[in-house]
Amino acid sequence: MNIHLASSDNDITACYTVMRELRPHIAQDRFLAQVRRQQSEGYRIAMATEADAVAAIAGFRIAENLAWGRFLYIDDLVTLPVHRSQGYGAALLSWLREYAAAEGCRQLHLDSGAQRLDAHRFYEREGMTNAGFHFVVRIESDENS
Repeated sequence: MNIHLASSDNDITACYTVMRELRPHIAQDRFLAQVRRQQSEGYRIAMATEADAVAAIAGFRIAENLAWGRFLYIDDLVTLPVHRSQGYGAALLSWLREYAAAEGCRQLHLDSGAQRLDAHRFYEREGMTNAGFHFVVRIESDENS
């Protein structure tokens, strides 16, 4: 297994099949442009490959706030179904912890949908704790239509 940052257009495009498992609403023809826009705001994708095929990915960013100080936030963490329970997710989380430490982060955070019970068990096995709730309200505007 090899884990590295997706930096080239080819790397990012290769991550689409895996990302689609978690974010099916993003069209393939818009994926690269969306990732590039997010990269301008600090978004990165770590990709776990095996035999040059992408098996799992983690989309993340480094941020800082008053509550947590400097932290790494995981936006997306997903493994292709055929590769689940083979250590890819755990390897990515370990890689992200090391990356966060090297970047001077004090914490690693992620949100997970309430219905994703298998994912929650995985996060807990990996030493993460459920630290709170995430609330949301949709904002309707002409730009969102």
